[in-house]
Amino acid sequence: VTMLEFLPRIAVGFDLELSNLLQRSLTAQGMTFHLETKVTDVKIDNGRVTATATKGNEELKFEADKVLVSVGRAPFSDGVGAEKVGVALDEKKRIKIDNQFRTNVEGIYAIGDVIAGPMLAHKASDEGIACVEIIAGKAGHVNYDAIPGIIYTNPELAGVGLTEEQAKEKGIDYRVGKFPFRATGRAVSNEELDGTVKVIVDAKTDRILGAHILQHAASELIAEAVSVMEFGGSSEDLGRTTHAHPTLSEAVKEAALNVEKRALHIINR
Repeated sequence: VTMLEFLPRIAVGFDLELSNLLQRSLTAQGMTFHLETKVTDVKIDNGRVTATATKGNEELKFEADKVLVSVGRAPFSDGVGAEKVGVALDEKKRIKIDNQFRTNVEGIYAIGDVIAGPMLAHKASDEGIACVEIIAGKAGHVNYDAIPGIIYTNPELAGVGLTEEQAKEKGIDYRVGKFPFRATGRAVSNEELDGTVKVIVDAKTDRILGAHILQHAASELIAEAVSVMEFGGSSEDLGRTTHAHPTLSEAVKEAALNVEKRALHIINR
């Protein structure tokens, strides 16, 4: 598997440190990465694919059985009739809404991939529920600061909230707690040593601002951090919650404890 990426890194939008660890793991599995590389042409001849790309002033050619094109997502607003009835769109052809999912046309609401925000199925589902609750006169709400994103590689990369880079850009005084899975008994027994948990917290309030996990079960483990963030919880809350042993989730607890360098386990191998 060869990956051609226009940007200087993979997994944009996820924590840089864990993205780099993911690339290292995938490289060890045999994948090849060409970063800062622009695909200029793809041709198919007798069932074989040839992709042409440029990197700096160099032209590169890659032969393959198959090509997977993944160049971002666009709002699915064409053909839904929004413009015909006067629904306003923004510069990216997303439907404009207020904080109750209402468009500028009375009686028309919008959710999901046609509005701003991450184009994720679980985000759209929660918006649909919240929208109907609002229409029914209830207090529908979506917390956009606690929507997880996942890359289903092996190992998986999952994140929620702010990355360390985003916290820096916002000028937030933050602290970090990290813990490697190779220091947990369950990961050792599973022979799945790759991966780390990283927790970003507000230095003054200890409130969790973001959590990021690289592990084979990251898509499942991230839910705990999402739940704590939904309730405005802190690393102290997460770190003092009892976790079953031996489990992979213990690494999440340990990362939270390590915000204050209080992790209970250390690597001895």
